[in-house]
Amino acid sequence: MTSIAPDADVPVAPSPDHAAATHLPPGAARLIALLVGSAFVVILNETVMGVALRPLMDEFGVSASAGQWLTTGFLLTMAVVIPTTGWLMARLSLRTIFIIAMSAFTLGTLLAALAPVFGVLVLARVVQAVGTALMMPLLMTTIMTIVPAAKRGQMMGVVSIVISVAPAVGPTISGVILDQLSWRWMFWLVLPIAVLSLTLGSLWVRNVSEPRPAHLDPFSVLLSVLAFGGLIWGLSLIGESAGAHDPMVSPWLPIVIGAVALAVFVWRQLRLKGEALLDLRAFSSGSFALAVLLVCASMMALFGTLILLPLYLQDVLDLTTLETGLLMLPGGLVMGLLAPVVGMLFDKVGPRPLVAPGALLAAVALFLMTGLDAGTGQGEIVLYHVILHIGLAFTFTPLMTSALGSLPPHLYSHGSAIISTAQQVAGAAGTALFITLMTRGTTASLESGETDPVIAFADGVHTAFVWGACISAIAVVIALFVRKPRPVEV
Repeated sequence: MTSIAPDADVPVAPSPDHAAATHLPPGAARLIALLVGSAFVVILNETVMGVALRPLMDEFGVSASAGQWLTTGFLLTMAVVIPTTGWLMARLSLRTIFIIAMSAFTLGTLLAALAPVFGVLVLARVVQAVGTALMMPLLMTTIMTIVPAAKRGQMMGVVSIVISVAPAVGPTISGVILDQLSWRWMFWLVLPIAVLSLTLGSLWVRNVSEPRPAHLDPFSVLLSVLAFGGLIWGLSLIGESAGAHDPMVSPWLPIVIGAVALAVFVWRQLRLKGEALLDLRAFSSGSFALAVLLVCASMMALFGTLILLPLYLQDVLDLTTLETGLLMLPGGLVMGLLAPVVGMLFDKVGPRPLVAPGALLAAVALFLMTGLDAGTGQGEIVLYHVILHIGLAFTFTPLMTSALGSLPPHLYSHGSAIISTAQQVAGAAGTALFITLMTRGTTASLESGETDPVIAFADGVHTAFVWGACISAIAVVIALFVRKPRPVEV
């Protein structure tokens, strides 16, 4: 890495004793603040459509399994783009990647606000997702590069606000907007913020490293598209086949193609080693591999709940979009308040004393949610939701920090890309899985003789949360094996 002009007011390259330092380089705080703020805005859009799903289904005449593509398509695009970010961060400068990311997000936001039909809205979400996919690995890699090791837990706590709180408060924000305005205002209100972020980034962000030639393996790119795209598309088709109509393609065809492509992708990356699109040598660290596995379980629970709970609140309890959003707000706020505290605790005690209790709380919350029915009180729902987010707050920050902290610096960009890819694939899988189980549970209830569609839908919600609770129970066991990573030589 190279130094930059003194008047640039951005961080210089870390010195050899960077890991032992306790202070941020000059200009680092402003750079990180801009990246965190921008990332919060783009990640917020992952779940902002959750509460709006019912109004959009009615306006465009689509089913729940089709409507889920507003979220699944977003996550799927991220899963396809993120594996390329390791190569992009070597080939392009920080400033260039930031401008590309925010330009794509801004364009997608404008297109969504103007979307005349459902297909255009899905396309707009895909364009937005391209920008979002670039932003998160960029943020995490920058922090790992310029923040001293003694401060990383605290700083990654701030990043956890972006990763976990932004999706959590998305339904609340959309609920407030939908109570007074059209769903299009969810995009019109975000557009000026995106433009401001793009403008400030163009003026403030400077290069902290010198781009270098980097090999791009087209075959790996193709394999990643087939692997992640096939798996998530197949899961979504399962949900569609459980609905009112059958898909034109068997769900198992893309799933099999995706699984085969993923196996070949892994083989290809291990063979390419240093020239891999996604350097899988990061998994040679046991701490990294374990953390990625637990992050996947947590993201499945988070996004599955975020897509299912608003539907339950509106279809079973007959709440408005505003009431739905407000009921989901406390959980997001609690997670936001806890994230920096958890980060500071990580710097003192390490990951296991935080991750194991957090995983247990998340599992307890999902088990409690299996009892949701047409007679559940709103206070109970808020309590369960808050418990879930407390548990997730104690898992995300320690897992991400210990995962990246267990890698050598030359694998930071690939490690962050792997974590981000895993998060989005798990989130998309959780969304598709919960919708699928809910739909099948509802259908089974109706076929068994239930005549009230509301009660049948509540039965479907119960089925989905039972499986979510089982996944979280497995995560609790895995969390017991989390260890503090050994220091990595720079």
